[in-house]
Amino acid sequence: LLTNAQTEKPMEFSAVDIRQYGGLAKVERAESLAYLTDRFYRERDRKEHMAHRSAHLVKLVATNIERCAKKLQLQQKELQDTKKKEKWKQYGELITANLYRIDQGMENVTADNYFEEGFPQITIPLDTRLSPSANAQKYFKKYNKAKKAEQELTRQIALAQAELVYLESVEEELDKADGEAGLAEISDELAEQGYIRRARQDKKKRQAASKPMEFETSDGFTILVGRNNKQNDVLTLKTGRGADLWFHTKNIPGSHTLLIHDREREFTEQAILEAAQLAAFYSKAKSSANVPVDYTPVKNVKKPAGAKPGFVIYTTNQTAYVTPPRSIDSFVKQTQKGVDL
Repeated sequence: LLTNAQTEKPMEFSAVDIRQYGGLAKVERAESLAYLTDRFYRERDRKEHMAHRSAHLVKLVATNIERCAKKLQLQQKELQDTKKKEKWKQYGELITANLYRIDQGMENVTADNYFEEGFPQITIPLDTRLSPSANAQKYFKKYNKAKKAEQELTRQIALAQAELVYLESVEEELDKADGEAGLAEISDELAEQGYIRRARQDKKKRQAASKPMEFETSDGFTILVGRNNKQNDVLTLKTGRGADLWFHTKNIPGSHTLLIHDREREFTEQAILEAAQLAAFYSKAKSSANVPVDYTPVKNVKKPAGAKPGFVIYTTNQTAYVTPPRSIDSFVKQTQKGVDL
C-alpha cells in the first residue's frame, strides 16, 4: 500500500513493488492483498469524508484570510499617508513665523524653511478664504488629525497582523486535521473566536479530545507535536515542564513541538535536530529547505493575556536551520498518532 508522504492520502496498492515515487510515498506491506485492498478503500473513503467535512471550514478561513490581507493593505496605505503630518506642522509653524508678510486672499506664501539646513525657500499653499492665522491653524489641525490617525492605525495594523497570523495557523491545522475529534476542536476554536456559530451538539455525541502526536527520536527521546491551536496551548502551557525544549518555526505557522527532558541524561544534538525537523515538517514550510526553527526551554515560553489560541511569546531562544523530512515514517519512530481513526 503506497501513501503520500506529505498528505498521508492512499495513492495505490499492488501485489508487486512500486518504486517510481521514491521518497514521495511511504510503503506499508502486508501478507494479504485482500487486507491491502480493504485498507486502501477504507483509508481513501475516510480521507475523502474528512475533506468533505472540513471543506466549509477551509473556505471560511481562506475567505477571512483574504479579507484580513486586504484590510491590512488598506491600513498600511493609510498609515503611509499620515507620514505627511510633519509637513503640515512645519507649514503651520512657517505661516505663523511669517504672518506679517501674508494678506488674506493670497494663494501661497514663499518663506525660508528654517527646518532644513541652509534655509531653502519653500512655497506654502494658502486658502484664500481664510485669514493668515486661520491658515496656520488649518495646517495644525491636519497635523493633529494625522497624528491621532497614525496612532490608531498602528494599533489596528498590529491587530490585523495578529489576526492574519492566527488565521494562517488555523489554515495550517486544517491541512493537518486527521480525525473527527481534531476537526471538532478546530470548529470549536473558530466558534470561540467569533468566526462561526457554535453548533448545538448532543453531549452524548460530543467527540473526545484528540491527543498530540508522539514520536521517539533515534536515540530514545520523546517528542510531542500539537495538531491544532488548542492542543498547542495545552501542550506548551500545561503538558510541558520547565526543562523540556519547545520548538516552533520562526515566523511561520506550524505546530508547537516539545522535546521531553530525560532526567537520566542531557539532550543530544541528534535529538534537538530531529525535533527541529519535525517542527518544520508540521508547519507551512514543510516543502521548503533550510527552514528556521526557534527552540528554547518551555520555562521561557509565555502566553500574553488575551492572546489568540496558539499564540505565545518566548525569549533566549536558539535557531536551527533544517530541511524537513520527505516522509515521517522513514525519519523517526511514531509511537502515538494522537488522532481518532
